[in-house]
Amino acid sequence: MMFTPKDWLDRLFQIGIIVKGLNGLAELVGGLLLLFATPGSIRHLVVVLTQGELSEDPDDIVARYLLHTANGLTGSAVVFGAVYLLLHGAVKVVLVIALLLNKLWAYPCMIVVLLIFIGYQLYRIALNPSAGLIALTVFDALIVLLTWREYRRQRRMPEGPASHTSGSPKVVER
Repeated sequence: MMFTPKDWLDRLFQIGIIVKGLNGLAELVGGLLLLFATPGSIRHLVVVLTQGELSEDPDDIVARYLLHTANGLTGSAVVFGAVYLLLHGAVKVVLVIALLLNKLWAYPCMIVVLLIFIGYQLYRIALNPSAGLIALTVFDALIVLLTWREYRRQRRMPEGPASHTSGSPKVVER
C-alpha cells in the first residue's frame, strides 16, 4: 500500500521525501556520467561553461571556483566522485521508494542516513560555510523530524485490514 497523506504535515513529508528521491536520481545520473568522464573532458566542459561569464566579469567568484576545482581534478578524484554519487544516490532512491511503499524498516534507516549526512554537512559548514550547504542541512533536519513523526504514527497503527479506516496509510511490513 502506498503512503497516503492525512494532513498537511504528511503532505510536507511526502513532498520532502520525493525531493530527496529526485535528488538521488540526479546523483545517480551524475555518477554514471562521471564514470565515463576524464579530468580533461571535465576541465574542457567547465571552460566552455564559464567562458561567457568570465568574459563579462573576469573576477566572477563561482566561475573562478569551478575552474580552480576542475584544474585540480585527477583520475582518482573523478572515480571517487562517481562512486560517491552512485552510492549516495542509490541509498536515497531505495529509501524513498521504501518510504512511499510504507516499509516500516525504511523510516529509521532514512533517519540514520540523514543524520550521518547532516553530521558530515555540519563538519563541512564548520570548515567552509556556504548558504547552499546550510539550506541543505536545514532541509535534511526537517525531513528527519517529519520522518520521525511519521514513523511514530506508523508504529502506533494496528495491523490487519479490519483495523484500518479507509484513506489511512497501512503498514505493509513490520
